[in-house]
Formats: sequence, C-alpha cells, structure tokens
Amino acid sequence: MRFGVLGPLAVWDEQGEPVTVPEAKVRALLAVLLAHEGAPVSVDGLVHGLWGDAPPGKPLGALQAKVSQLRRILGDRVERQPPGYRLRLDASDSLDAVRFRQLVADARSTSDPRAALSEALKLWRGAPFADYADEEFAQTPAHRLTELRLSAVEELAKARLEAGEHALALGELADAVPQHPLREGLRAAQMRALYLSGRQGEALASYADLRERLAEELGVDPSPELRSLHESLLRQDLAAGTEPARSNLPNALTPLIGRSSALALLAELCGTARLVTLTGPGGVGKSRLAVAAAASLARAADFPDGVWLVEFAGVRSGTAAELAEVVAAVLGIRDDLPGATGGAAGLASALRDRRTLLVLDNCEHVIDAAAELSELLLRTASGLRVLATSQEPLGLAGEGVFAVEPLPTPDAVALFLARARASAPGFSCEPSDLDAVTEICQRLDGIPLALELAATRVRALGVQELAVRLHDRFSILTLGQRGAPARQQTLRAMIDWSWELLSAPERIVLRRLAVHRDGCDLPAAEEVCAGDGVTRAEVLDLVTRLVDRSLVVMTGNRYRLLESVAAYAVERLHEMEDLAAVRERHLRHYLAVAERADPLLRGGDQRVWLDRLDAEAGNMRAALEVGAESARLAAALSWWWLLRGRLTEARRTLSTVADSAYPELVVLHGAFALLTGDHSAASVSIEDAPARALWLFAYGLFSAGDADASDAVNTRALEMFTASAEDWGIAASLALRAMLALGRGDLAALGRDGLRSAEIFRRLGDRWGEMQTIPPLATLAEIRGSYADASRIQREGLSLARELGLQAEVSARLSGLGRLALLERDWDRARDLHQQAHRLAVEHGYTYGQIHSEMGLALGARRSGDLDAAERHLHHIRDGYSALSSQAGDHLLFAELGFIAELRRDFPSAAAFHLRSLAIARSLAEPRALALSLEGLAGAASLQGHHSAALLLGAADAARRSVGAPLPPAERGDVDRITTATSAALGPAFADAFARGTTMSIPEAVSAFEAVQSQ
Repeated sequence: MRFGVLGPLAVWDEQGEPVTVPEAKVRALLAVLLAHEGAPVSVDGLVHGLWGDAPPGKPLGALQAKVSQLRRILGDRVERQPPGYRLRLDASDSLDAVRFRQLVADARSTSDPRAALSEALKLWRGAPFADYADEEFAQTPAHRLTELRLSAVEELAKARLEAGEHALALGELADAVPQHPLREGLRAAQMRALYLSGRQGEALASYADLRERLAEELGVDPSPELRSLHESLLRQDLAAGTEPARSNLPNALTPLIGRSSALALLAELCGTARLVTLTGPGGVGKSRLAVAAAASLARAADFPDGVWLVEFAGVRSGTAAELAEVVAAVLGIRDDLPGATGGAAGLASALRDRRTLLVLDNCEHVIDAAAELSELLLRTASGLRVLATSQEPLGLAGEGVFAVEPLPTPDAVALFLARARASAPGFSCEPSDLDAVTEICQRLDGIPLALELAATRVRALGVQELAVRLHDRFSILTLGQRGAPARQQTLRAMIDWSWELLSAPERIVLRRLAVHRDGCDLPAAEEVCAGDGVTRAEVLDLVTRLVDRSLVVMTGNRYRLLESVAAYAVERLHEMEDLAAVRERHLRHYLAVAERADPLLRGGDQRVWLDRLDAEAGNMRAALEVGAESARLAAALSWWWLLRGRLTEARRTLSTVADSAYPELVVLHGAFALLTGDHSAASVSIEDAPARALWLFAYGLFSAGDADASDAVNTRALEMFTASAEDWGIAASLALRAMLALGRGDLAALGRDGLRSAEIFRRLGDRWGEMQTIPPLATLAEIRGSYADASRIQREGLSLARELGLQAEVSARLSGLGRLALLERDWDRARDLHQQAHRLAVEHGYTYGQIHSEMGLALGARRSGDLDAAERHLHHIRDGYSALSSQAGDHLLFAELGFIAELRRDFPSAAAFHLRSLAIARSLAEPRALALSLEGLAGAASLQGHHSAALLLGAADAARRSVGAPLPPAERGDVDRITTATSAALGPAFADAFARGTTMSIPEAVSAFEAVQSQ
C-alpha cells in the first residue's frame, strides 16, 4: 500500500486505487501513526491526538475501538507495541514523506541534483497533513517537511540556473516566493533567475519588495549576502552559478594592462594552495595584480564571508598581535564582546568557521609577524585563504610563490602610452616615436611604477628627448655599482630622477608627507608640511603638482604615497635636520584632532568623529610613538578605543604611558585590563581619578562580573558627576545602575534609572550611550508583558546599532526581536530573526551572540513542537560553548531540557534536569529564575499526577509576584499546560493545593516534590 501525507491524508492499494478510510477519528488515528512513520506511539499520545484535552470517559476502550476499525482496512499493519501502537510499513509499502526525504538526500550526494529533486517535489499534493494542520501531533512533522521542501525548491532552482535553465528555475519558484515572501534563499534564487533571463528590472523590483516587507514586518534589512547580490545586479556583473562575495576591494580607476596570462596562472595556483604570496621588487605591480586576482576569485570561488584587502604599508613595525588588530579592524571584528579573547588568537577564533579570502598587502617590512599571523590563521580556519604581497616569500609550509615579473616590452609600451595620454591630453605617438618609446620601456625594465613616473614627463620633454635623457642618465648609473639588484636600481634611478626634477619646495613637501601613515587629508598636510621654506598657503599647490607627477596619489579627500615612493621619501626625511620638527608637528596636529574629538564622541556628532578617527588610525599610532605628549594622546583616544571595540590596543598602549603621576591613565589602563579579562586589575588604586575614568573602571568591573564593586565605584562616579552637573556622566552612571538592577531583579530601580538615562542620552545625541539603555529597558517591558513597547525599544536599538556599525549589537537586537516573535507564536518570523542574528554573530566572532541566537532557535523549535530540533540546539550550546557558560545560561538550558523530557513523558530525565536548574537558580537568588525551575518541577510531578505539582505552581506564582513580574499571557504556555494536566488529575483539590503553595517556602515546596521521586 501507499500512504500520502504531503497534502490531504490519502491511501492507495497495490494497484494504485484510492482506499477509503471512513470516520473522522479513524482517519485521525491513521494520521497520528503516519506522523511517527512506523515508530510506536504511546496510548496517551494517541488519545491526546484524537481527542485533545477532552478525552471520552473511557479513553482506552474508545481508542481500542478505533484501532479495530483501522485494522479492518489496513490489516495487521496496525500493531500493538508498548507503550502503545505503531503502523508497520513493509518493504512493499511506501510513505510519500519518507520517499521525499530519501530523494532529497540522493540529490545532495550527486553532481547533478535536478532529476532527483524534480521527482521529490512532484510528490507534493498540498500542505503536509493538510486536513490536520491545526492538530498538535501534525505540527512538528509538517513544519520539518515544509522546511525541507523549501530547501529543495531553492536547491533545484540553483541547479537549473547553473545548467542555464533560467525559465525552468523561475517556474520552480513561481509558487514558493509568494507563499514565503520573506525567505531570502528563495528571493536570491528568483533575483538571479530574473536577471539571467534578461529581466533585470523585475529582479530589482523583487529585491525592493523584500526590503520593504522586511522593514515593515520585521524591522530589519536584507542580509549582507542579499545586499551584495543586489549590488551585483546594479553593476550587471552577475554570472550564472555564482553568488557575489562581500569585499572592500577598491574599484580599478584604470585598466590592468599586460597581466592576463599572469592572472590565469595565479588563479591556477590559488586553486591548489591556501597561501599564495606574490613576490617581486618594489613598483613591479604586486598590489595591483593581487587586487585584480582577488576580484576574479571573488567572482569564481565560494567566499560567502567575503574578500578583504588589508594593507600593512602603514604599519612600520609590529608583532603578529598588532597585525591581527589591523586585520580585525578591516573585518569589523571587535574585542569588546563577551568571550572575545582579542589579539591573534581572538582573530583566529573569529575566523574559524568562515570561508574568507584575505589579501595581505605589503608584508615585506613586517615579514616575520605576517608569517606568524598567517600560519596561525590558516591552521585555525580551514575555510580561509590568504593572498599576500611581499618582496620575499613568507616561508611557510605549503606556500605557493608567484614571482611577479616586469612587463614584456609590448605590454610595457601599451602601459606607457596609456599613462602618457592621461598625463598629456592630446598626446599621440607617431610611428617615428615608437623606437623612442620602446627604448624608454626597455631602459625602465618594464617596471610599471617607473613607466608611470616617466610618462608624466612626456608633456614637458616629449618621448624623443625623454629617451635621450634616460639613456644618458642610466649609462652613468650603470657605473655606480649601487649593490642593489638591477631592477631595484632601475626603479631607484627613476625615483631619483623624479626627485631631482622637483623644485626645492616640492621636495620639502614630499618628504614631509612621508611622516604620515595611511595618508592624510589637506589640513594635516598643511599643518605638517608648512614651515622652513614652505608656507601653509603654498602646500595645496605643491601637493597638487606632486599628484600630477604620480608621486602622490589622491583617493577621495586623502593624499597617499605609493609604497616605493614613501620608502624613498622617508630616507630623504631622515637625512634632514628638520625630522624632529616634522614629527613634532605631526604629533601636535593629531593630538589636537584627538582632543577635539574626545568630547564630541559623546554627543550628536559621534558618528562623524568616529569615522574621522578611524581614517586616522595609522597616524594616531605613529603619533603615540613619538613620546612627547603621548600620555595626553592616549587619554584622548580612550573613548574611541572603547566605542570601536579596540580594547586590546587600548590596554597595550596605556600600559606604556600609565604612570602613578597620571592617576587617570592608571585607572583607564585598569579599566581596559578588566574589559580584556584581567581581573587582577580590580585592585588598581582609584584615588584622585576623574569621574569619567572612574565610570569606565566601574563599567570594566561590571563586565568582569564583580557587581558589588562595580556598584560602589559607579556610585562614587555618579556623586562626582552630580556635583559638577555633568549630564553625560549622570546618564552613563544611571545606565550602568540600571544594568546592575536588572542583574539583581530590582525592576523598579531598573525602570527608574534606565528611563532617565535614556532621556538624557537622547537629549545629548549620544547614540552609543542611548544604546546602553536598550537591553535593560527592553527586558523590563518584556517582563511586564508590554510587548509592543519591548518591540519598539528593540527596533530603536537595532537602528542605533546599524547607525554606529556595531554588528554584534545588531545581532543582539535581532535576537531580542526574535524572542518577541516567539511570544507572539510567530514561529517562522522568530526563526528568521534568530537565524539572521546567528549569522551576524558568527561573522563577527560574537560567541555570546551565537549562544543567544541558538538558544532562541531552541526555544522556537520546542514551542512549535519540534522537540528533536530543540534538543539538538541545546546539546550544541551545552557541548560547543561549555567554556563560556554562565550560570544564567546554564539555568535556562537545563530548564529547557527538562521541559523537553516532560513533553516526552520522561519523568526521571525531567526531574533530573529541573533539579539541576533549581540548584543554579538558588545560587543566582533571582526570584524569576527560581520560579521557572519550580514550574519545571511541577511539570515533572504532573506526569505522576502528584499533588506536589499544584504546590510547586503556587510557589512559583508567589515568587514571580514578589518582584512584580507575574507571567504575562504569552509566556504561560508551559504553566497552562502543566496546570491543565494537574487540574485534571487532582480535580477540585487543585485550587486548595495551589493556594497552599503560594504560602510555602521554596524548600518546603521542593520537599513535597522529593516525595514524588521516592515513589
């Protein structure tokens, strides 16, 4: 026989003819048995499935009558098997749900899944268990089957796209997308199918529709992957079968000339080696080729976590840990997150599960540190690939080395002519000039940078004169025996010549620009380069002339020196007597920037100044190395380090300047030490420290888990802020006090302090400060059952986090919204929000965010009836994050495992889990935690029909009311279920037992439960 549940319940005989199953309860019995796919179902489960909470007077007899009726139709396939019955499926029988899963599994094990997936999807006749959609027994299997079907539709659409079957792919998606409009995987496949079918406008409209729906229904944006796909559609560079990778690779301003064969060979090497290093002399084009290769790999390979360029040119020296901080800043990985370790190990941990391509540019001057960091990252993160540029290999096992050669003469000529035309509009190369151009390219050994520098001289000299001068100059240089390799001599000679052709003021500006790291803006150039031969008013004109000569590159509003030119200019700077004065002006300028930014980071211009300091990170590090005034600069940068999550960098820098003569710096160093896990810093002397340093120290103590000490220091800071009427400090102290109140369950203080803090921060325009009040206030609204307020607060926090670029905080707010969706019983929306939160947490190494979002997925799975999925999530949290477990987290985890055991009617396991949960709740001494454990024990007791279940429910209710937090209706699911079962077992005695429980102490209520265990 064949059985069908992928649609309305159906049965067919061996000839394929329909078999009628009369009588609604008999059909329901068959549906319950089919939902368990041959596994035994307990008598209680069958009775509940057929009659719900209103069983007949003699449920066992009624059930046996229905079993007999079903046996008349199906024969001995309906078997008695303790603790109930099962439907035996023989080899000749089939169930469409089982066949569907097998076909999907087969498809995933083959290179061409189209046939198997098509056959699987043809089995569907409608919604699974369509005529029992509202029944509890059908909800879990129906949900699982629907999820698998949607995955199969996505996979088939992608397979058809890869095979060029764009129209068929659209057909597969025609019904699924309207039915599940928020499912991003389906949307991505539809957008690609529309675009590849020549319907770009409809593809963009599909994205716009999704974005609008997500904003209205969930208050979120499309995922980074979908936004990246949208950008590819706008650029019209999407290829079939590929998904665009996120990246920060710069867009090339000019075509890459003469490197097509090198790109092909490099792609082949990158396919076999996880580390590939491009080597060659300065100016040969390693960086440009690496970026082009990375862009090509981003299109052709699978890097869902992005392709990222990290430039080490601005790092003059450094350890692996310091280079890791540069990489982390590019990737947006912070070390201020709970559980984050920072440094190279922290970066490796954050990258562990990512499939990412890192382009590490300009490694030669930090070669040992770059090699150490690359080895650690590659060893830890199996999905990581590294493309490095250096004048020498990193020297690691398995490294693929690609020597970047100068351009052959024909390509060198093409590059020279292209740059000459750009430099001298109207220039045309006559046939008589070709020999001169060829000689120039040969003299310059085909080195791209040398060719570009020479091309800027065409406007003044013409190619014939330029060739003559190069010939004369290089003939003299050849006699010089410089000792460097020939090609490096060539580039050095070209830069030498460019230098000699500069005016004295131009030379002054060029060498002074070299003191900057990662470039500078015009005000910095004017401040640092003016003086001793150059006026401030002249700097702009001189820098512009250097840009025209290709010695300075302008990107946006910043001026930068190419690596080889910068190295040359640094040499020239160190030859001059004004080195100390230039470095002093550099320090003064960036100290002024930092001290101006410091107070503005706590107001309405916060984002502007965060971005400004981000751009000057390299220059700030350089200024800190000067020595003079470095203490002042470190103090001014402390708030930027905090807001940007650069705690390890802050701690390391402050350790070099903290001195007993500077109490503020000593306390700041202690605060950052606490924030990075060094609890010994709690003993730092805080005498004579200013209020803001005290507050940060209190914040560090709170982060370290020392609530009492944090409260004491925070109270002292609040008194100082109040005495000086400093609104920002008052708001900060109140926000921290609200978090401390949440920890001890003082809801009244939480509401009072949190609301006042939020109001002050909002008035000041401090978005980061306002965001600190979001978690306690949203939690308070949720506890009180004010879900609309909780949702509004969470959405405000989500907006603030996105505005500030705090992706880990975005993850936390998405989890908060997911939790609210669970309370509204919107399982699909809850799952989507928690999955988004989990993806962001993984991307940014936010381990606690991964735990919180996976716990949300576990809660959603249990509440929607998928006990197996819930248990898998809980076991993954328990086994995968044991080193980071907290008491509060363990309490909830064991409570959830206990509820799962209770729902499976497994009394011993339910009792054991809830008793472990209770032990933790007692150490937390938080009434709501104690109440949850008591409710769990009540559920276990209800399985035995014991009166202690009512006592425990009463004690739990009293515990919740003692702190003004009775269970709101949306959170009463477990309590109502347990109450119904207990009430049915005890009858009129339930009310009296419940009332007695409200007057009992917790030990007395638990003692009553222990009587159940002894039976």
